[in-house]
Amino acid sequence: MTRFLKKSLVNILQSYEIDNVFSSFDQIGDIVIIRIQEDLLHRKKIIGEVLLDKIKKAKSIYRQSSVVKGDFRTRELELLAGIDKTETEYKEYGCRFNVDVKTVFFSPRLSTERNRISELTENGENIINMFGGIGMFSILIAKKKKCNIYNIDINPEAIRLCKKNLKLNKMVGNVIPICGDASDIINELHDMSDRTLMLLPERSDSFLDSAILGTKSNGVIHYYCHIHANKKNAIECAVKHYFNITKIKSSILHANIVRAIGPRYYQIAIDANIIK
Repeated sequence: MTRFLKKSLVNILQSYEIDNVFSSFDQIGDIVIIRIQEDLLHRKKIIGEVLLDKIKKAKSIYRQSSVVKGDFRTRELELLAGIDKTETEYKEYGCRFNVDVKTVFFSPRLSTERNRISELTENGENIINMFGGIGMFSILIAKKKKCNIYNIDINPEAIRLCKKNLKLNKMVGNVIPICGDASDIINELHDMSDRTLMLLPERSDSFLDSAILGTKSNGVIHYYCHIHANKKNAIECAVKHYFNITKIKSSILHANIVRAIGPRYYQIAIDANIIK
């Protein structure tokens, strides 16, 4: 992808400008989202037009013009080329999803992690997905396994799309979409979950007590965090951090780097078996 992006801009940008192009972009259905360095903003329209021409399935090219922020974890987008339409259909592991890239959080870069969790899940489990969004993790699990999944999200638009996505996919499991704050809702779901997902790595520490409350003794919590570290010791640092903040007995079943999110900055997944 890096090579494709820079190769597409040869003879369009100066060589020193190409060196400053960000190394990747996200393609979600027929929408492409790119980031552009400040010193290249005067070239943003031509970059967008080139990508629209080069990527056959693309209908809209947007620039991400802000960080992901707020309780809804959304970002500001600027149309560079194509149709001003932020809702699209995205396909992953045989499932179809309606996504609005402007009003909900979504990352195609979590595809491998979503599949990993769906493979770990066993038939008959009750699952709490604390920050379930449009239902990506939940539906991928329910597609394969006969289980009950509470898909919680504070963003009403995410829950609207989750309900829409449930109609698109034939599932053996049952997904229950719930709009609200996960901490409040878990007060009604305490000790119910065999497996709890907490994919909000930037704020996971403040929700860990709620995840523990919702999970049965001997259940599994999938805890995600962001860690500043060298790649070779990022997992070790994340595990140490988890044990520093958890208040109950835990054993680590697995830990892995989900993705790099910056220089010496990683998103880490920790699968923890908890004993109350």
